[in-house]
Amino acid sequence: MSQSPLLIAGLGNPGEKYARHRHNAGFMAVDAIAEKYRFSPWRARFQGHSADGTIAGRKVLLLKPMTFMNESGRAVGEAVRYLKIPLSALVVIHDELDLAPAKIRVKTGGGDAGHNGLRSITGALGPDYRRLRLGIGHPGKAAVLNYALHDFSKADREWLEPLLAAIADAAPYLAEDDDPGFMNRVALLTAPPKADDKPAKAKIKKDEPSDGI
Repeated sequence: MSQSPLLIAGLGNPGEKYARHRHNAGFMAVDAIAEKYRFSPWRARFQGHSADGTIAGRKVLLLKPMTFMNESGRAVGEAVRYLKIPLSALVVIHDELDLAPAKIRVKTGGGDAGHNGLRSITGALGPDYRRLRLGIGHPGKAAVLNYALHDFSKADREWLEPLLAAIADAAPYLAEDDDPGFMNRVALLTAPPKADDKPAKAKIKKDEPSDGI
């Protein structure tokens, strides 16, 4: 039996106003995947923007719902029904307040933890799809809305750009349904350098004069 196509939906809000918001991390991730694997140009489809390509020999459709976050299920549901795929072939990428910045987790099923995009998708399809959670950190309950609907800071970009690149690099594991392998690969690519990886400083021999610095 041939393998079903994989649908990777990145969540966010449409429009330039929201493009760099923390809540749009899902859009940013699928953009990185599309660029690395030279997917087709984005086109209007399934109440969103979609792009087609192949990763690890598997047909993949990327989707950015243009319905606004709290109606994501309309676009994702339409794409799932058109492709006639099982929920195991749906990966939803979204921002996650309850994970530290630059941390990721992949899980299947579960609740929506207050995420309106997940709530909408679960309402349309049920909960048994795969979720790729991108940690953005938690500012405290009172500040959540302003924090999520605000641009990533300059300091954030120092970890965000390597993380997006690592997600794209590790995407073949998602295509092979190897979620633990995906997480391990991203962790490896984003790990800070170890102390013994740094070049050793040149030592001055005892019988050589120093420069007095």
